[in-house]
Amino acid sequence: MISRFAVCLAVLTVAHPASAQQRPLVTEDPEPIGAGRVLVEAGIDFAHNQDYPVSGLKGNLWRIPTIGVSVGLGSIVELQIDGGPYDRLQIHERRDAPLSNLVTAGGATAHDVDDIVIATKIRLLAEAGGRPAIGLRFATKLPNASNESGLGLDTTDFYASLLAARTIQSVRVVGNLGVGILADPTSGNRQNDVLTYGVSFARALTQQVEVVGEINGRASTRAGGALPGTESRGLLKVGGRYTRGPIRFDAGVHLGLTTDDPTIAVTTGFTYVFNAFTIP
Repeated sequence: MISRFAVCLAVLTVAHPASAQQRPLVTEDPEPIGAGRVLVEAGIDFAHNQDYPVSGLKGNLWRIPTIGVSVGLGSIVELQIDGGPYDRLQIHERRDAPLSNLVTAGGATAHDVDDIVIATKIRLLAEAGGRPAIGLRFATKLPNASNESGLGLDTTDFYASLLAARTIQSVRVVGNLGVGILADPTSGNRQNDVLTYGVSFARALTQQVEVVGEINGRASTRAGGALPGTESRGLLKVGGRYTRGPIRFDAGVHLGLTTDDPTIAVTTGFTYVFNAFTIP
């Protein structure tokens, strides 16, 4: 798995400047990157007081690095693969939890790979006049991180979202609304259907500098309370992006909106987009 991420990083040596891209936001813009283009992004995340309700672990989490690759399969279709080769939790607290008896990490730290998310984004309508751009995104989260490490759930989840965006003068506003089908990590015959949401903005201050922000998360819809690992989550994020030559840098600060979210988190990274192939 690590070798796959190394290949992704290797293509950075032939990359060219990025146009309008996502990092450090996760609310999805319906506009794809373009036919025959490839986007590669990488970053480092740190989260303070990250909680794992299923394993009972809590502590400070490093994700080094986070990696995303997007491929423009056509003018309106984009394939996305996101994940990371190394998550490391500095454990501050252990408590009894549904799967705490499976955790094999006995020291002060736990580590694992990140779950890989494979997604397809389709633009249905381009922005025109007073009409926003409209798109759909379908994503599957794979069970790469194990519950033995305390950092994974060993479940496969599915997401479907409606995407909308509009540019008003120098501000890009994006909204997402969808559903996530989350498996119960403690029982194979139950699931929780959650509502997913996101609203973001990006305001250009100069040709090189943008200020960005968003609220993004999910809300449990299950009567009687959420299943373990499918709780409501939410983050408030603010940050900025700076383009210099062939690279776009970004940084952001995240504030948790629920007790299961980190108290505060920070991220920094960069993005490249390059023309990789020609669509016949």
